Amino acid sequence: MTIKSDKWIRRMATEQGMIDPFVDSNVGKGEAISFGLSSYGYDLRVGDEFKIFHNALMPVIDPKAISADSFLDYKGDVCIIPPNSFALATSVEYFRIPENVLAVCVGKSTYARCGIITNVTPFEPGWEGHVTLEISNTTPLPAKIYANEGLCQVLFFESDETCEVSYKAKKGKYQNQRGITLPRI
Repeated sequence: MTIKSDKWIRRMATEQGMIDPFVDSNVGKGEAISFGLSSYGYDLRVGDEFKIFHNALMPVIDPKAISADSFLDYKGDVCIIPPNSFALATSVEYFRIPENVLAVCVGKSTYARCGIITNVTPFEPGWEGHVTLEISNTTPLPAKIYANEGLCQVLFFESDETCEVSYKAKKGKYQNQRGITLPRI
C-alpha cells in the first residue's frame, strides 16, 4: 500500500467523483480552520447539523440499543459540546472510495491541542457516503466546534490489488449513508 499525494487525490476527485464537493486547495488559514486538498490528504469539513449526547434518559450507553432520545438535535454555525461529552456530526463532503483504496481519518491538530478528539472508522474499499463524525470533548469545559470548517484529515492508501470483498459488495450497513447515522446492528 502506498499513501497517495495531492495529485492523485485531485485526479480521483475530479475524474471519478471520489470527493464531492471537492475543494482543490487548502483554504481558510487565518480565517477558518483549514479544509480542502493538502499535500498527502484531504481536510474534510464538518457540517452544521449535530447530535449532542446527553445522559438524562440513559444510565448506560449500549451500542446495540442506543436511542435517538440520547441526543439533542442542533443546527448552527457553532456547536457547543458539553464537558466530558461528545457529539455526532456529518461531513460536508460525500466520499466514493475505490475498491483498491483504504482511507483513514485523523483529527486536526487545532482541535486536538484543545482536547477535542475526532474518531472516525476507516473508509473501507468500495464504501461511499457522508462520514459520520464522533467529536469528543475530553476537557472539563464546554468546547466549540465550527461548522463548515476543517475537522479532520483523510489519508488515502492505494493497494496493488483490489480487495476480495468490498464494502459495497458485502452490502455494508453504512453504505450510501447521508446525514448523521446512529449505530446499527
